[in-house]
This record gives sequence, C-alpha cells and structure tokens, in this order.
Amino acid sequence: MATATDIETFQTVFAALAGQAHYAATRDDVNSILEAILEKEKPATVALAALSDELTAQITALCAEKNISVLKPPYQSSELPSLIDTVDIGITGCAFGIAETGTLAEVALDDAIRLVSSLPRTHIGILHTTDLVGTLLESSTALRRIFDEHPAGIAVSYLSGPSRTGDIEMKLTLGVHGPETAYALLLGESS
Repeated sequence: MATATDIETFQTVFAALAGQAHYAATRDDVNSILEAILEKEKPATVALAALSDELTAQITALCAEKNISVLKPPYQSSELPSLIDTVDIGITGCAFGIAETGTLAEVALDDAIRLVSSLPRTHIGILHTTDLVGTLLESSTALRRIFDEHPAGIAVSYLSGPSRTGDIEMKLTLGVHGPETAYALLLGESS
C-alpha cells in the first residue's frame, strides 16, 4: 500500500519527466481532474482500455456531456491500429506504479491497450494508489504475480512521462515515438 510519501514522490518524479500527475481522493475529484484535462486538450475522440466498468462508465458519461466521442473495448483486430490512430487522447488503466521512478506499468494481453497508450498524442494512465509501490525492487512482486497469472501472450510496458528521444541532432525531443503529453491519475481509496 502506498504511503503519502510514495504518492508525493511519484508526482514529483513524473513531473520531472515532463508528465503531469494528479491525485484524486474522491469520485468527484476524478471528474474534476478529467474535466480540466479534457478542457485543456480539447479532444474530439478518446479511446479507453484496461479500465474497470465503473471508470469506463464514469469517463463515458463525462465525455458525453462534452460531446466527445468515446471508443472502448472490445476492439476488432481488423480495425487496429488505424482506428486508434484517429484518437486524440488514450486513457488506460495501469497494473501498478513505481514511485521512485515515476513509472506506470501497463499490462497488455492484446494490442489494443498498447495502441491506446502509445498512438494518441495524449495519454492518461490511471492507477489506484493501492497498486503504487515505493521502489523498482518492490515492483518485482507485482510483476511476478502478473506473469504467474498470464504465463504467455503478455507484454508489460513501463511508462514514465511523454515519449522521448535524443536521436534527432542529439536534442531531447518529446512525442516522436508516442504521446507528447502524459498524465497520471492516482486514485485514492474513496475514488
């Protein structure tokens, strides 16, 4: 279970990596934070993946109020990746997070979740604070459990802020191989 220090450390490190991390203690906080992000980013379409039914319904209702189209699972493999390539914001649930590195861990059993987090220009990763660990070493327990539950056909991606590369004239550039804007939404126990 994450401590207040773990949450603060995650937010600080994620911000240092050019991401924006928010903490939502309640369901109303989730709506307020997502509403502010949607207002800032002004998407026409968002795509969802690996979220609980409750979060999917909450985000879908919020987007409906703002006339934002929502794509959600199940995705047809014949439509991927071109369908997700048209999306402005991808919103995904994350399996666990690592405070000391400002990292969200995404578990994909199919291509849809990886595409939803990597193709849109903006990604919002949602993580329950109960799934936040302090250190990379502590994350090994969660990782082992995930691989024990899914011994084949699984991919784990570590997401730490926006996509970045230094390949272009040795300058750090954001958003070349993935999202140029990254948000983390940490959900408290009451949210």
